[in-house]
Amino acid sequence: MAEQGEENFRDSIGTLNEEGKRAWVFPKKPSGKWYDYRKYVSYVLLAFLVSAPFIKINGNQFLMFNVLERRFNIFGNPFWPQDFHLFVVMMVIGVVFIILFTVAFGRIFCGWICPQTIFMEMVFRRIEYWIDGDRGKQIRLKKMPWNAEKIRKRVLKWIIFFIISFLIANVFLAYLIGSDELIRYITDGPFVHTSTLVSLLIFTGVFYFIFAWFREQVCIIACPYGRLQGVLLDNKSIIVAYDHKRGEKEEGRAKFKKNEDRATTGKGDCIDCFQCVHVCPTGIDIRNGTQLECINCTACIDACDHMMESVNLPKGLIRYTSEDNIEKKEPFKFTPRLKGYTAVLGILIAVLIGMLFLRNDVEATILRLPGQLYEHKEGNIISNVYTFKLVNKTIKDIENVRFELMSHKGTVKLVSHSNFTVPEQDLAKGTLFVEINASGLSGDKDRVEIGVYSGDQLIETTTTTFMGPRSYK
Repeated sequence: MAEQGEENFRDSIGTLNEEGKRAWVFPKKPSGKWYDYRKYVSYVLLAFLVSAPFIKINGNQFLMFNVLERRFNIFGNPFWPQDFHLFVVMMVIGVVFIILFTVAFGRIFCGWICPQTIFMEMVFRRIEYWIDGDRGKQIRLKKMPWNAEKIRKRVLKWIIFFIISFLIANVFLAYLIGSDELIRYITDGPFVHTSTLVSLLIFTGVFYFIFAWFREQVCIIACPYGRLQGVLLDNKSIIVAYDHKRGEKEEGRAKFKKNEDRATTGKGDCIDCFQCVHVCPTGIDIRNGTQLECINCTACIDACDHMMESVNLPKGLIRYTSEDNIEKKEPFKFTPRLKGYTAVLGILIAVLIGMLFLRNDVEATILRLPGQLYEHKEGNIISNVYTFKLVNKTIKDIENVRFELMSHKGTVKLVSHSNFTVPEQDLAKGTLFVEINASGLSGDKDRVEIGVYSGDQLIETTTTTFMGPRSYK
């Protein structure tokens, strides 16, 4: 073990041994107050994650991220490609929100909310404890030769892991293509939609690889959030921290001896039991200080509190606190930095709310047909041809749709039909002619405004360019 004050533990990640090979982590099964809280939060989030694609609000899937068709549902509200700016603002708000909480409370998102941690620690790891046993049994099983017991446990675990990975892949697919589409694929049979089946098996393989082998390496190597916290954290951030002042004191940490008075010997309250290390899912020693591998899962807090109770010492040697609180006993403060992030977050939320209120239920786009010039008709009429696209974002059909010219005197003529219907959450395309008397034009290029009506109700307006002869400018 490194002496206190040495920093060589930062030269490499905790899951690599001296030879540079993977040091497999066998965390001890946690128990305690914080672990119970995490279980409650995790079960609620798991229920939400699994059920969200199958919940409908006004006929819309509660959450859907159909990247292929560029259609998104957020809390039951459909967003089309035309609303992509709103989706971007939502994503920025999410990033700022995570940054704000990281500055204030460290990597709490990783330990309590991140799907990777929830599935790993509350699903796959608990199954592993059930089949392989706790830390000691898992280590012995790994060293054990391949006999009947090891084969039985390994095969059982691998099969269960694969089944759960397959179920997760189905839920993931429901977010991407929609739950109705997924259910239709299932009822049709797996071999009717072979391309979807192949995609599903690929997703299953990825999830199985992550949760059966890659595991904590996702948090340590793949996820950039661990590096991000190094930029965002400061001495005032509330993190899972070891109170080195109390744990080390004058004589440093030492093993516990029965009936000794550590207050008179000058020894720290840390009894060097290594329980905080054994229970850590990323294999680090929290006593070395803040590390990028730490996901703030609180397992070390429960383990340390249990040991402190056992030796009749005060709990809280490892706790949620800040470096300034440990060093200077300063309480948590709402710093100017936090106020700045909060102000930015408030402004972005206000902008999003305003944009949502201004968002139209119908999106109209009318563009001149490429390569087509104007046509001069009898009666000094100038005609331009356009293509139109109407997007219906609502859950009701928009019937009896027609166009009227609002900025000029003239007519709008639809090709092949006069009035039409735009189906719910769908779009309608077509071609139209705009005809204006040349005397009403101010130049060779006029901006014209066209109103979209459903019956007698104006539901949207849009503008486009109208071309005419230069002689009438």
